[in-house]
Amino acid sequence: MEICLHPLHVYGPSLDRSSCTHFQEEKERSKEMKLTDFLFALKPLFATVIAVILVATIIKIHGVGFFDKKRKYHPVAGTVIHQLFNFTRLLDYMIDCTNQSKTYRLLSFIRSEVYTANPVNIEYILSTNFSNYGKGWYHHSVLSDFLGDSIFTVDGEQWRHQRKATSYQFSTKLLRDYSNSAFKSNALKLAEIVSEAAISNNTIEMQELFMEATLDSVCKVIFGVDLNTMRGTYNEGTEFSNAFDEASVAVMYRYFNFLWRIMRFFNIGSEAVLRKSVRVMDEFVYKVIRNKIEQAQNLQDNLPVMKGDLLSKFIELKETDPKYLRDISLSFILAGKDTTAITLSWFLYEVCKNSDVQEKIAKEIRETTNVAAGSTIDELAARITEENLEKMQYLYASLNETLRLHPAVPVQGKFCFSDDTFPDGFSVRKGDLVSFQPYVMGRMKFLWGEDAEKFRPERWLDENGILKKESPFKFTAFHAGPRICLGKEFAYRQMKIYSALLLGTHIFKLADENKSVKYRMMLTLQIEGGLHVYASRREK
Repeated sequence: MEICLHPLHVYGPSLDRSSCTHFQEEKERSKEMKLTDFLFALKPLFATVIAVILVATIIKIHGVGFFDKKRKYHPVAGTVIHQLFNFTRLLDYMIDCTNQSKTYRLLSFIRSEVYTANPVNIEYILSTNFSNYGKGWYHHSVLSDFLGDSIFTVDGEQWRHQRKATSYQFSTKLLRDYSNSAFKSNALKLAEIVSEAAISNNTIEMQELFMEATLDSVCKVIFGVDLNTMRGTYNEGTEFSNAFDEASVAVMYRYFNFLWRIMRFFNIGSEAVLRKSVRVMDEFVYKVIRNKIEQAQNLQDNLPVMKGDLLSKFIELKETDPKYLRDISLSFILAGKDTTAITLSWFLYEVCKNSDVQEKIAKEIRETTNVAAGSTIDELAARITEENLEKMQYLYASLNETLRLHPAVPVQGKFCFSDDTFPDGFSVRKGDLVSFQPYVMGRMKFLWGEDAEKFRPERWLDENGILKKESPFKFTAFHAGPRICLGKEFAYRQMKIYSALLLGTHIFKLADENKSVKYRMMLTLQIEGGLHVYASRREK
């Protein structure tokens, strides 16, 4: 005879252990069902309360002028609540909205959010009336815990100072040669890892390898440090990379979570993840900065040292504030690591899905470098020069096509500083968030034709096979106007080097050709779950 004790009841001899346990499970299920039913019943009430609060807040903030018939406002496609409900498919939700209107609004508790895929409006925002649209206090408040006061978060004199200093450094031959050496060195390491997997017929997770390879490259260019994360010999570098990714996800969530400041105050949820990730990042970056400053101070003379890395260059210019160097370094890493690795990942995915494109690229690489099929990785690497890379027009077109469909930064936002009217005749108000959508634009038929969603590199080539240029306000992967990406040519050069070396020596196939590939919602457009492929040596 067994007695089963419960906080509220005692079950006697008539119930054995199994019966008693079963009874408890049924009671728990019953309680859960009642709670679920209760919450379900409250759903309409909750939605009504939210709607009332939202409308009341909009009226209070925007006032009667918001409904002024003398001014036209873009159609309302939904609210930020809809964004939250669609968070895991947010970019597809934006496509749905844009198919209804090229420019539309989403309403939030404190402002309108205006989204546009109209190149005329985008040129106006990014160039014609550039001074009225910037990062503003809102973007700075969202991003500053992660990126500080960097070129991606500030406006005005701070932005101009960083832009001028960075622009000068990116124009020097020393940095170009130094970066080319770093790109090729790490591309060789990556190709060797792929070759080892090909011999053993193992699957490879290429997105992670691209992330590690580009982190190694960008840290060499920025810090002058060899992380060697691809071989896993530098734990601090791996921890930094993981923390950087976690911070990027957490800070993206802030744009849709109006409770993030409360969560930050109590250090809970995604804000706790962000704080921990930033702490790991800062430990690594500040350590590198301290070492660089000490090296500069310990020099025996005042003669300039010809060091190629960016951090050394800034220190030579007497920029020794650790916080300033930390912020500008992290902005370079965001621009140089994730964006390049993500583009390479989607590029490899697309050429795996389109084997004819993969073969055309491989043929162009062999003909341009004059290296026979079956040559060693080192033999091909020696022939990948800037001159030869410039001749690889089909490779260039394929990278552009990847960036059109899978831009590394899928949405980019601005803050409206004063009431304005777009060229399309619709108005925006001071304090509105105004965003253009590279991901959405790449899939719009009114911009790219009926085959807009098809991966077709030929659309970028003229009748002579030479690359055609598109307006940067239509092809917005690298931004446009005064804030156009300073590292654009560096990014293309790195992507070309990696692509040429890998596709010139290997054939790639998806590990599971029937698996649906999805994106991961963060500041940059990563492939959810990574990119798993098989590789084999290219013999002909």
